[in-house]
Amino acid sequence: MKLVTRAQLGWPTSAAPTQTSTKGVKVHYEGAPVSVRLLDDHDLCIAKWKKIRVDHLANKKENYSDIAYNYGACPHGFLLEGRGLGRRTGANGDQDLNRGHYAIMGLVGSEGLTEPTDAMLGAIRDGIELLRRHGAGNEIKGHRDGLATECPGKHLYAWVKKGAPRPGGTTPEPGPRPLIDVSKVVAAALHDPAEAGTPVSYPGVRTVEKALVAEGLLAAHLADGHFGTATVEAYADWQRRCGFTGDDANGIPGFTSLEKLGQEHGFDVKA
Repeated sequence: MKLVTRAQLGWPTSAAPTQTSTKGVKVHYEGAPVSVRLLDDHDLCIAKWKKIRVDHLANKKENYSDIAYNYGACPHGFLLEGRGLGRRTGANGDQDLNRGHYAIMGLVGSEGLTEPTDAMLGAIRDGIELLRRHGAGNEIKGHRDGLATECPGKHLYAWVKKGAPRPGGTTPEPGPRPLIDVSKVVAAALHDPAEAGTPVSYPGVRTVEKALVAEGLLAAHLADGHFGTATVEAYADWQRRCGFTGDDANGIPGFTSLEKLGQEHGFDVKA
């Protein structure tokens, strides 16, 4: 998963209402033209996502507290954080519909760029799976399911009707689960240099970082095998998700939180 976080976008914590569970996720598009130039320039995708938030905050009729969507997905396969996890969407039409499903928007529109790339579909699927791990049910619907609208457009909606499959996806043969030694991960967290280019102190760090990326807590480009500042901060966020507070959420792995991470992401832990 290639996640662009709110922090990377320069946005504060979302002011949207909290909501910890839904029946599933609804897929959206922008009901306006979207430039095909986005296909060649990821910076334009980021600019577009930021512009949507500016427009939503300026919409006095809807009175949005934030960008309406939980996540967006761009043609280059990046998942763009909107309201994020644990926040009610504002995109589905009314409060009952918003309570029913979270919302992910593909950066395609009614004209210009109308067909999602495989990378975009993969990013939407990443967002669905991330939301499912944090309270979303199994339903995948289009915006038009429940509201009279063309959204999410014919191409995205056709994909939704097929069950929103991951493009070109095949189910890998199950292999042995990695075994992570807590003491070695702790040693890495305490002593591994944060400077790029220094030797990796323990390979299990990459497994832990991959899980933190999948949880939307660590940007993929920071998963470099070093349990440096960014990984410590991401792990502290994971500990808080597990219910830990204070010194127990200091970013240094403990058996309980690491075992829970492993249960959700396919690795085992030994003390």
